[in-house]
Amino acid sequence: MAHRRGQARGVTWETVCRLALALPGVEEGTSYGTAALRVKGKFYVRLRNDGESIVLKIGHDAKEVLLQADPEVFFTTDHYNGYPAVLVRLATVRADDLRALLEDAWRLSGPKRLVAAWDDRKACPP
Repeated sequence: MAHRRGQARGVTWETVCRLALALPGVEEGTSYGTAALRVKGKFYVRLRNDGESIVLKIGHDAKEVLLQADPEVFFTTDHYNGYPAVLVRLATVRADDLRALLEDAWRLSGPKRLVAAWDDRKACPP
């Protein structure tokens, strides 16, 4: 992700929730004892135990691109190696970048019909 001048870095879990809950089918819950969000019951994103980063489900290819593009924001641990999830530092991610990542991850986790309905709605606003 390219760094854009003038955009402040850093978000909170509350920001993550606000952005994610704007997408259809997203539900609040817990995962491994921390706050989490799911799409129609499927894992989507969770706050890590450190309270400073999130686990975001994303495809393997996208994970590698993000890890290479901005290691200040994106990282992994041995636990997540081989798993289609990237870790995101809340203090260094930009809200606009996070919004796009959350939608990409939502598309991956959400049912195809839900995603198609969302795309139709966005293509033909009321």
